[in-house]
Amino acid sequence: GYHRRLFENALQDHSREQVSGLLLLSSSYICHVVESCSSTIHLFIQDLASLQNQGHSALLQEIKVLVVAHNIPTRLFPDWYVAAAASPVTCPQGSTRTRSQSTAEVVTECLTLLLRAAASIRSFEDDSEDTHETVHALAPELLIPAEMINCLYNAEECASPEDFLRIYSSPSQPALDSETVWPVPSHFSA
Repeated sequence: GYHRRLFENALQDHSREQVSGLLLLSSSYICHVVESCSSTIHLFIQDLASLQNQGHSALLQEIKVLVVAHNIPTRLFPDWYVAAAASPVTCPQGSTRTRSQSTAEVVTECLTLLLRAAASIRSFEDDSEDTHETVHALAPELLIPAEMINCLYNAEECASPEDFLRIYSSPSQPALDSETVWPVPSHFSA
C-alpha cells in the first residue's frame, strides 16, 4: 500500500519517469532498489525523511540512503517487483570478508546480487503472466546477506534521508577557472 501510493504520487507529475525496481523484504531489513530519474528518487527520499520524522510509530525505522548513479541503456528491472526472503541470509561461519572490504567493494557485491535477482525475476516473468501482483521468493544465493546490509548501514557513505537531502540541497562551492591564476603571482626584486 505505502509503495503503491508513493509511485502513484510520483507519476502524477508528468515530468517524472516510470519507476521500476525491487522491494526486497526480509525479517531483519528492507532493501528498496529504485530505478528512475533523479527528481523521482529525490521525491522518494523526501518521503522517507518525512516517514522517519514520525518517530517510533513510523512504518520504517533507522533508514539509510545510498544512491548509485549509472547510465545504462536498459533498466535492470523492467517493472516494479516485490521479493521476500523467508529468513535472513548470513555469510558463511567465520567469514570476515565484509569487515575487510571497503564500502565500494560491498556495494559492488550487493549490486552483483541484485543483477542476479533481476535476471531471476525476469525468468519468473517469462514463466508467468501475472508477475506484478506476485511476491517472488528468491533463492537464498540471490539475497543480500545481513552482514553486508549491516556493513552498508554503518558506512559513512550511507546517510539518513534527512542528511542526504541536506547534502543534496547544499550547493558545492567549486573554484571557477577564472578565480585561479597560474602561475601564482609573485613579486620580483630588481
